[in-house]
Amino acid sequence: QVQLVESGGGSVQAGGSLRLSCVASRTTYRTYCMGWFRQAPGKEREGVAVFARDGRTTYADSVKGRFTISQDNAKNTLYLEMNSLKPEDTAMYYCAAHFYSYSGCYLSRNIFPYWGQGTQVTVSS
Repeated sequence: QVQLVESGGGSVQAGGSLRLSCVASRTTYRTYCMGWFRQAPGKEREGVAVFARDGRTTYADSVKGRFTISQDNAKNTLYLEMNSLKPEDTAMYYCAAHFYSYSGCYLSRNIFPYWGQGTQVTVSS
């Protein structure tokens, strides 16, 4: 098992930036895939970006070129650098992880058994 704790959310104006952090209770080196998801009120949780053990990354089309996912195994931390934020990025952002290569690493919430509590991001126009 692993516990995940997100931080770094807040309120910013459109065009601004935020960096989210997700600290894991055990070494991130042993995870096969970690990712960021978001959920806006009244909408389903959607994948934002994922980071695989071999360093491959996958992004949702809506954030490509604006968001960057990275992982620091020495700090057991996953990051999401968010630039050029838009009001439509407003949501609760969640960190997720799994340890199983057979599950793959892609933008589906169904492959992740471990989740953090979330951190709120609000972007005003």
